[in-house]
Amino acid sequence: MELHQLTIHELKDKLNKRETSAEEIVNSVFERIDTVEKDVRAYITLMRETAFAEAKRADKALKKGEDGALAGIPIALEDLLCTKGILTTCGSRMLSNFAPPYDATVVEKLKKAGAIFTGKTNMDEFAMGSSTETSFYGASRNPWDLGRIPGGSSGGSAAAVAADECIAAIGSDTGGSIRQPAALCGIVGMKPTYGRVSRFGLIAFASSLDQIGPLTKDVEDCAIMMNVLSGYDHRDSTSASEGAPDYRQFLGRGIK
Repeated sequence: MELHQLTIHELKDKLNKRETSAEEIVNSVFERIDTVEKDVRAYITLMRETAFAEAKRADKALKKGEDGALAGIPIALEDLLCTKGILTTCGSRMLSNFAPPYDATVVEKLKKAGAIFTGKTNMDEFAMGSSTETSFYGASRNPWDLGRIPGGSSGGSAAAVAADECIAAIGSDTGGSIRQPAALCGIVGMKPTYGRVSRFGLIAFASSLDQIGPLTKDVEDCAIMMNVLSGYDHRDSTSASEGAPDYRQFLGRGIK
């Protein structure tokens, strides 16, 4: 299999064994983007230059044994998460030139874990939709059948994961906006319990319902992402103060 087809845990195993490098992984993902993005339309903004710069830094850190949970792993961000100095549009013309002055908490956490951002993914405008067809930047398409929708509002993130245009992605869920596109695109999507993941820096649809969560290729990757995303944040007044478990400990134990 090509590097862009692998999961987080498979790539981390290869990185730890020095069978590949972060730069090779990022190159594989962007070669895939160059091949399919014109049809899938998963992204609004690509972060190619910063991704390759971060890959070089990740490889240096990996050689020193400074290995974060997502070090060297290309991750896509739904375009309603604030990213410092990077366009954040919410799929709307109104924010077509908005570059936030700060990062959302989940973006900070992902950076700290060593994630490499491929870009900001397409979405229904201000997350109001279930198909990604309401985006000002045009509709995303389901990678399995380009004549069908990928779902929404996090349709761009789901399509990017399903099309191997990233290794995993972040979305937001109000009433199904992670779970529904994950189902339509045949991947894993999770809406965490309210308060488990900080919403600071999320441009919300409905603050009393919204949660940020992962879209991944398998359940183990979902657990890895939740370990990074979860935790209390004093900047979010609805953030739960209870400590988060290691979600990987629940793998392989059956649904009971």
